[in-house]
Amino acid sequence: MTTETKIATAPAPASNGPAQKMAVTVLAAISMCHMLNDIIQSLILAIYPMLKTSLALDFAQIGFITFTFQATASVLQPFVGYITDRYPTPYSLVAGMGSSLAGLLLIAYATTYTTVLVAAALIGMGSSVFHPESSRVARLASGGKHGTAQAVFQVGGNFGTALGPLLAAFIVLPYGQGSIAWFSVVALVGMVILGGVGAWYGKALKIRPISHPEEREAIAALGRRKVAKAIVILITLTFSKHFYLASIASFYIFYLVHTFDLSVQSAQLYLFLFLGAVAAGTVIGGPIGDRIGRRRVIWWSILGVLPFTLALPHVGLFATAVLSVIIGLILASAHPAIIVYAQSLLPGRVGMVAGLFFGLAFGIAGIGAALLGRLADATSITFVYNVCAFLPAIGLLAAFLPEMSSPSQEAAQEKRPRAAGSPQT
Repeated sequence: MTTETKIATAPAPASNGPAQKMAVTVLAAISMCHMLNDIIQSLILAIYPMLKTSLALDFAQIGFITFTFQATASVLQPFVGYITDRYPTPYSLVAGMGSSLAGLLLIAYATTYTTVLVAAALIGMGSSVFHPESSRVARLASGGKHGTAQAVFQVGGNFGTALGPLLAAFIVLPYGQGSIAWFSVVALVGMVILGGVGAWYGKALKIRPISHPEEREAIAALGRRKVAKAIVILITLTFSKHFYLASIASFYIFYLVHTFDLSVQSAQLYLFLFLGAVAAGTVIGGPIGDRIGRRRVIWWSILGVLPFTLALPHVGLFATAVLSVIIGLILASAHPAIIVYAQSLLPGRVGMVAGLFFGLAFGIAGIGAALLGRLADATSITFVYNVCAFLPAIGLLAAFLPEMSSPSQEAAQEKRPRAAGSPQT
């Protein structure tokens, strides 16, 4: 089968007016909760300079904090997704946010490196529960526009990640580590909203139960070997994307301070600028994928960023800020397309696919942070950025992805009526 082979995706029922209105409300709620969840997560990265000073940590220990957080999230997410595909648990979202709340309070009063690692693990566990189930909620609320819904869901997390350094710069740094406990209000608000989302989710599952025959038919139509090849390519592309992002998220502040002699607070603002661009790129990537095809978005977003990553370590402060925005915009546009593409390859496994790719994103970033931290200790931050600049070249593998159904074909399938009582994936 060539790369031009078309893969038919399973049709979904069209949404009527009232249902679509309810779906928009739920989608907005789950996106907001994603923002709140990732604000909590991003506070870990944002207070690294404070922890490095107060606990006398080296770069390798800083990287291992990220590894601990990302590893607990990445290892558990696919398993959570696999189980909830079979046995959906709407109110597990509240429990996940509760785990993040516990980690947040623990890190606020941590006085030892071990305590920081335990807190990071608890926040990672919260993410491992939140992402697979909330991704399924986003798909149920999509009205058939899966790429757009996935982008709206993910952009909430991107904004939360971007806000973390800003909040750290103006709240945590001036008022100290204990002020992190103030953000427990964020987690509590999230738990209340997720309680309402869980109620809607439970009702939606009664109307639209999970379908497994469609999964088997879709895999049989393409062939398990072809599906496995495509998934491996997507995993490799996710590796190149998030390993590079790990170099930015974990060490960008140190790079700016070292290279341009900025204050930590000023460097936090530059990190916010980059993460804001990542959020904007996520919003752009989903709808474009729905319109022109997800394979094209994946191809151009990951490989197209290469000239800018190669230039980044060799320019001045202003150009660094400009290039970081361009890199964030282009690179982030791939993630919604990758997840929706993979979910189309494996319909019926929405949670497992979301857990796998969100988990890979966390895990790769964690491993990357640990390895890059050791490399930075042995060489320099500048050397790390020069090495990572070549990672997007792996995007060439996107040429071997099979072509999906065209956006117009998928739209026609979404409008096609289903037989009475037929379930939805």
